[in-house]
Amino acid sequence: MTLATPARAAETSQSSVKTFLRAIDRNGLEAFAEKGRNNPASRGTNKVHTVVDGKFRTLSYVGDHTPVVVDEPPHLFGQDTAPAPGEIVLSGLGGCLCVGITAVATHRNVKLSKLEIFLEGDIGNPAAWGAGGALKQPLEMGFQQIRVKVLIEGDAPREVLDEIVHHANRYSPVANTLRNPVAFAIDLA
Repeated sequence: MTLATPARAAETSQSSVKTFLRAIDRNGLEAFAEKGRNNPASRGTNKVHTVVDGKFRTLSYVGDHTPVVVDEPPHLFGQDTAPAPGEIVLSGLGGCLCVGITAVATHRNVKLSKLEIFLEGDIGNPAAWGAGGALKQPLEMGFQQIRVKVLIEGDAPREVLDEIVHHANRYSPVANTLRNPVAFAIDLA
């Protein structure tokens, strides 16, 4: 996966920036980073409960939040009432990259005035979910390529913003989940 700022990104000088995005707590970030340095093997667990609502529409319950709705488009026998599963994966990647870019910028004392991420992923399903379609190997299914473009502006030169984006990409938990094999277990409840 390659991350790059778009060709049309504007050069922004300190004097032209009028407003910045809401900042995160820099002291809290530094304390969190120190905690990680002191216990580099620490892990948390994300939990989601997904329930089929009918056809391919599902509701995923995450904590006390409104359920995340996932559906498929009509050409894949869904009702098109919500994003498709692959789009939700890209959404998670975009969110994780934004978190990382914001954290790295805050750590480097760079104030951001704009951060937008555009994601595209090439995916197909000729295997029809394993329900009688083409015979495919696991490596042939899922995203075959993901492209990310980052529109970022702030009170730093373009080169610094580019370094921030690439550094955040390297340390993104979701990007690394997509790049690297993950131990995966599935059983009946």
